[in-house]
Amino acid sequence: MIEKVGIYCRLSDEDRDKVNKNDDSNSIINQKSMCLKYAEQFGWNVVDIYTDDDFSGAGTYRPDFERLITDCKSGKINLVLCKSQSRFSRDMSVIEYYLHDKFIEWNTRFISIIDNADTSIEANKKSRQINGLINEWYLDDLSQNIRKSLKNKREDGLFMGSFASYGYEKSEDGHKLVVDPVAAEVVKKIFKMYADGYGYHKICEYLNNNNIPTRAVYKKEKGSKFVCPNCNYKNLRWTPDTIAQILKNEVYIGNLVQGKSTYVSYKNHKQKKVDEKDWCRIENTHEKIIDIKTWNRVQKILGTHYKVTNRGQINYFTGRVFCSVCNKAFMRNVYSSKGEKRAYLQCKGNKKYHFCTNKNSIKVDDLEKILLDSINNLLDNYYDENYLQELYNKKSTQYKNNGVIVNKLKEEKNNLSKKIEDNKLFYRKIYEDKIKGNITEDMFNSMSNDYLKEIDNMQKRINVIDNKIEILDSCQEEDVNNIDKILKKYKHIDKLNRLIVDEFIDKVYIGVLNKETKIRDIEIEWNFEL
Repeated sequence: MIEKVGIYCRLSDEDRDKVNKNDDSNSIINQKSMCLKYAEQFGWNVVDIYTDDDFSGAGTYRPDFERLITDCKSGKINLVLCKSQSRFSRDMSVIEYYLHDKFIEWNTRFISIIDNADTSIEANKKSRQINGLINEWYLDDLSQNIRKSLKNKREDGLFMGSFASYGYEKSEDGHKLVVDPVAAEVVKKIFKMYADGYGYHKICEYLNNNNIPTRAVYKKEKGSKFVCPNCNYKNLRWTPDTIAQILKNEVYIGNLVQGKSTYVSYKNHKQKKVDEKDWCRIENTHEKIIDIKTWNRVQKILGTHYKVTNRGQINYFTGRVFCSVCNKAFMRNVYSSKGEKRAYLQCKGNKKYHFCTNKNSIKVDDLEKILLDSINNLLDNYYDENYLQELYNKKSTQYKNNGVIVNKLKEEKNNLSKKIEDNKLFYRKIYEDKIKGNITEDMFNSMSNDYLKEIDNMQKRINVIDNKIEILDSCQEEDVNNIDKILKKYKHIDKLNRLIVDEFIDKVYIGVLNKETKIRDIEIEWNFEL
């Protein structure tokens, strides 16, 4: 009986040796040559050759492997020939399922040349199973080594992503982020608009109306290999989710936060989330786009969970205005009156749950005026120039103290930098001693590990110092440059905004409207004691 042979060849990315990405590798060519000669030696008929290049031997999808299995099942071939069993698969479950189950059912024989596997010989079944286990252990060890290697590189502050975050490009070696000046300006605009009180929708409207390309479109225009599945690049628009992602991304203050997800295993490539405590966060790995002061301001706003109006403005009364009767929050609604839209606040206990007696709404404009007058009245009664001068003097003293701290931190940084250079010099010397044979390999490893670890710890301390210096320097940029600026800020407020509300007001309680006087009690809880 002449065997109908299907030759199967596979090369994975980790063990390939290719001249060109689109060509067969030398290893694939060698596998084919060996199998063809083996089949010719026995006079077998080679029906087809199946090749999977750049595919892992784990139990994942391989196109020509699937085609091979289909042809075995249909009877087109009755012998599968490989250079080694590991070329067919490194997954023990795949070996058991096909070699010792389905191939027997389909009358298909399996032979691998190098390790002498042959399913027609019952005596070498155990050796096939042992080879299968060894191959699977190899995959497991390889997976663990890759994970450790990636973890070490992340901890060294190397960028391990496939594509740089919007606003950055990858360096030539692919492991550092460098600022993309065009996209960086868009990122700055997004942060500024949000800090100034604009919501996600309003920011999107601005970007879309000004024809600023979305992240995916911009990458495509720059020739990136980034692919957005199911995207119509002609109609892509900025979305609130995108804005939220940008505003929360620490990459824009020079930090790399990696390892947020991982694969279930080397067999199962489904991704799973990693607990935040296990993320790899390294500070000051690249140039900042957003300064610390702006970042902290934006994060504070994000943390308040402000709601956004239909016009895209942040509703700064969210979570701040409550009912004096039932303590439920006041809801914001917009009604049309005589062709004009007006915003109102009404007790949720009455409007939504129908149990509170505080049923009358209040115009947002009216409440704003009441609060503005109350703040200005507070300033007139409690804040005078003597108080402000005292406040200014205190802040000035604090900033002088900050300057002393900054100088000490800079001195510490200089000392650490000198120690790092000394350690590097010593490392070079002991390396030369090892080459010359003055010290043994073990001695070199022992000494170099200690010094390299010390260099790493000192560099991390320098990163912390840089961050502290920037925070202290940013404090000195606040509004204390001159007394006139402070007086103007605190003496009178002309218009209420989110920043003023955040600074002065903790909560507002609104009482029941008096039907006769048309007056209602409004109690303000300030952010400070009077």
